[in-house]
Amino acid sequence: SSGINAEYGVVLRAALKRASTIRCLSEGWRGDVDEVKKVALSSDPPFSKIVDYYFNKAAPFAEDAINKTVKARMTKDIKERLVSGVLSDLKPCNSVLSLSFPLRRDNGEIVTIHGYRAQHSQHRTPCKGGMRFSDEVEEDEVKALAKLMTYKCAVCDVPFGGAKAGIKINPRDFSDMELEKITRRFTVELAKKGFLGPGIDVPAPDMGTGEREMSWMADTYKNTIGTTDINSHACVTGKPIVMGGIHGRTSATGRGVYHSTKIFLDDPQYMEMVGLVPGVSGKTCILQGFGNVGLHTARYFHRAGAKIIAVIEWDGTIYNPSGIDPKELEDWKLEHGTIKGFPGATETTEDLLEGECDILLPCAKEKVITEENADRIKAKVIAEGANGPITPAADEILIKKNILVVPDIYCNSGGVTVSYFEWLKNLNHVSYGRLTFKYEFDSNKHLLQSVQSSLESRFSGKIPVTPTPEFERAMGGASEKDIVNSGLEYTMERSGKKIKETALAHDLGVDIRTAAFVLALTKISNNIIMAGFTFT
Repeated sequence: SSGINAEYGVVLRAALKRASTIRCLSEGWRGDVDEVKKVALSSDPPFSKIVDYYFNKAAPFAEDAINKTVKARMTKDIKERLVSGVLSDLKPCNSVLSLSFPLRRDNGEIVTIHGYRAQHSQHRTPCKGGMRFSDEVEEDEVKALAKLMTYKCAVCDVPFGGAKAGIKINPRDFSDMELEKITRRFTVELAKKGFLGPGIDVPAPDMGTGEREMSWMADTYKNTIGTTDINSHACVTGKPIVMGGIHGRTSATGRGVYHSTKIFLDDPQYMEMVGLVPGVSGKTCILQGFGNVGLHTARYFHRAGAKIIAVIEWDGTIYNPSGIDPKELEDWKLEHGTIKGFPGATETTEDLLEGECDILLPCAKEKVITEENADRIKAKVIAEGANGPITPAADEILIKKNILVVPDIYCNSGGVTVSYFEWLKNLNHVSYGRLTFKYEFDSNKHLLQSVQSSLESRFSGKIPVTPTPEFERAMGGASEKDIVNSGLEYTMERSGKKIKETALAHDLGVDIRTAAFVLALTKISNNIIMAGFTFT
């Protein structure tokens, strides 16, 4: 009898779970709102639930906007069901690949390596997203980051779907030879299963990886699945220049953090909301994370006249109220492998994430600002150089405190924007500016000569026309780096303007994250509706 009851209980629970799933599907994206909110507002929520929470928060605004823009001969009810269904379909990841493979280590030991690749959306192809090496990698994190990448691309008008990859290793525990074996094997597995290719899925560097790993991936793809593909090098971005990389890619994410934050710092309306004077110069900044993103973020803020008064790293914190020179700190870290002992600042054990400053720059990892410490944050502006550094519970506290958060899906999108430029360069098989350098130089030279000839014919005698230093530098035409930097700045400015317009239209105040999600969801949904459905 007890066995029958136990079996009945299992069947009943399964039926209830299935009924709940059907209810969720019938209610569109609203089906799991309460559950997501409950989990996301917990003390340590799963990363994917954090992203879903922000999705749910923005979806009502986006739904209204999409309903107004859909032009089709259908009743209001059908239109609303269509829009709700599209948003519901946009929530989960389309495909998730989980891999395990053996590695023979240098000492002969065999260990098993675990990796993941998630593709969130193929509304635009190829999919795009970084590949990280970290012993904290898990499927939930990879899926969450893939979702963020979709929204990030939409915000900045980069025509990719979102994806993410991760291998669960600590790269410090493996030799260079072992890392190469892992990277190349992972590449082959992705390619074999349709998760890699210039028009399918294009990885990029992320935490624990760089241009070296991207070189290995490009070379492996070219010599296996892509041996007859003339565009094979476009299978990854973030490569070295000699392998088809692009100038400006290394600093792109940090530069994007600077430009996205500057757009709000220069806006008198937003600075009045948070109680700051407009402009970057003179602002004090605290930086968390001195890796690639943190370093270049600090350099651009420093050049603009801001003071980096503290740097927080995994092995220590340094502080100097007069400002820390990022270049000097970079040189110290390259030589000593740590920021500890840097002579231009004082070491401290104080938690300076909560320190007095104008701008807080979390550029390290997820969930560093939670409901536990959010109320003690003293910064007026937070720029999310990392993905997901603020939990939803903390985000609500910061909004109530009138702290302006420049969200990750906009703030750190400089990397994917310049990756897009690199991908285009690889497909075109020519570097930016190469075809126009000589023509532009000759045109500018003839322009000066024409002005000089006109003046001399009018006033007689020699009248030399000397270009200004700025014009002389530009006479030779824009270099690839000039084009990349100007394209990135234009992209960030245009996207920032759209986000501010969305925030104003929905009266969101300093809740810039919701505005960015509304903008992304509206763009993606309109794209899906216009394209239609292939097999439904």
